[in-house]
Order: sequence, then structure tokens, then C-alpha cells
Amino acid sequence: MTGVPASAAGGSGAKPVRGGKLGAAAVNQASLWNIANILTMVRLLLVPGFVLLLFHNGGYDPAWRSFAWAAFAIAMITDLFDGHLARTYNLVTDFGKIADPIADKAIMGAALISLSVLGDLPWWITGVILARELGITLMRFWVIRHAVIPASRGGKLKTLAQGTAAGMYVLMLTGPLATLRFWVMMVAVVLTVVTGLDYVRQAVVLRRRSLAAERAAVGRTAEALQEAAGSPGAGVVSGPGAAGAAGAAGAVADGAGGSGPAVGVAGGANGSGPVIAGGPAGSGSVVGGDAVPVEPVVGARDGAEAER
Repeated sequence: MTGVPASAAGGSGAKPVRGGKLGAAAVNQASLWNIANILTMVRLLLVPGFVLLLFHNGGYDPAWRSFAWAAFAIAMITDLFDGHLARTYNLVTDFGKIADPIADKAIMGAALISLSVLGDLPWWITGVILARELGITLMRFWVIRHAVIPASRGGKLKTLAQGTAAGMYVLMLTGPLATLRFWVMMVAVVLTVVTGLDYVRQAVVLRRRSLAAERAAVGRTAEALQEAAGSPGAGVVSGPGAAGAAGAAGAVADGAGGSGPAVGVAGGANGSGPVIAGGPAGSGSVVGGDAVPVEPVVGARDGAEAER
């Protein structure tokens, strides 16, 4: 119950992160039936087995309670191993992402509810822990499109405390050990509440940051579009400025051809003022706008005549 889906299988062809007993060939052939997923399936199958062993012979037989404790301990240990294997060898599958958290909550929920039914554990403790686990799971789906809330160190301690306390309650302990298990369970309850509130805080902060980043991105995009639309010479020129530019181009061409003074009237760079070019080729005057370059046209004409 670490909050990070662990078991998996991939088909991605990725090589192991660290060297180990499973080689690259095994990872390349990874499928649904990999070691991490198998351990998760075993944990799921242990849930009904644990409940049957716990309630066997009325639920108060020390021997059968010991067998139930063994099943519970194996289920909790497999949670550590399947997570380690999945992270080490990149065995991630959709099945593992779904089945791993379900198996975690199923074994713990079965233990708490069964102990409360037997009268060994107060119902309020079971209610607090299960409400927290269900609420955090729903909250993760609420913020999953904004960010992923990683498992914290406090969450791992909470899982360890819950597993230890529940396991001690499964065993029929008496004397000082019975008192000890109560305080261990109280520690688990406190960690459950504190880490739950911390997860809620992280979820709210991450969601606000994500929404703020989205709004900022939209604002930057709108500003860029506005700047592009209003910048000189950007896009397709239309309106009076375009017509004036065409007239100025014609005037320059006539003047360059040597037919006499060229006079053209065009809008400025933004169509804000006329550009008047006149006189012989290479000369001109500017009024309220940018001058129309003439020399490049003349140079091009002279070059063409020299080639002929």
C-alpha cells in the first residue's frame, strides 16, 4: 500500500535498470505472466484464504489464527517484493497498475473488517483507516490529469505500522504484548490521518499549480498571436497599406526603366502614412513613412544589360 502501482509487465523491450538474476532476454519477453504480476495475483488469492483461516473454528482458535497470521504476513511481504521487482526490471503493465493497489487495500481491508467482526478491533479504527484509503484513492483520480502524487516516506511508515499492528491483532496475544499492539495500532491511526491530510494538501497545491500553468500558457499564446498580427510586415498585407505598397512598387519600376521621374504614393509600414517616391532613378523622398528602396532595382537592371 505504498501508493505507487508496482507490479507490471511490459513488452517495452527496456533493459533492466540494474543487473540481476533476470536477464535482458527475460525483460524483452515480459508479459502479463511476469514475476511481479504473479506475486500480485498470489496476494489477491491470499485474501479469501486469510479470511477463511481467521474465521475457522469460530475465529478464536490460536492455531488457526497463527495460520491466518502467516497468510497475512506472506501477503504483506509480496507487496514489497513485487514493487521492488517491477521498479528494478521495468515490468510495468496496465494490469499491475490496477491490481497492485487493489490487492494492497483488499488484504488490509479484509484484516481490519474481520478483526472488527470478531470484536478484537474497535470499528472506529477500521472506519478511519478504510475511509482514508478510499478517499486518497479517489483523490488520486481527481488530480491524475494534473500531476501524480508520489508515495511519501510518511505513507510508507503508515503502511508498515498498519501491517504490523493488524498482524499483532490477528495473533491472540495476551499480557504486555496485547497492550503493545494497541499502541502500535494508535501509531498507525495517527500516521494514517496525518499522511492523509498531507496527501490532500499536495493534491490541492498540485492542482492549483497545474491550472495556473495552463492559464499562463494560454495567455502567452494569445500575446504571441497578437504580436504576430500587429507586427510590421507580418502575415498577409491588406487594406490601404497594401494598395499603396503596390503603387510604390510600380513607381519604382517605372523610374528604374528610365522613362522619367517615378512618382508613387503608398501607405507606410503600417499604412499610417504615405510614402512618396519621385525623381530620377535612385532618388526619392519620404513623407510619413519608410522610403522605398530604389538602388537594388537599378543595380539589377544594369547587370541584366551588361549580360546582354
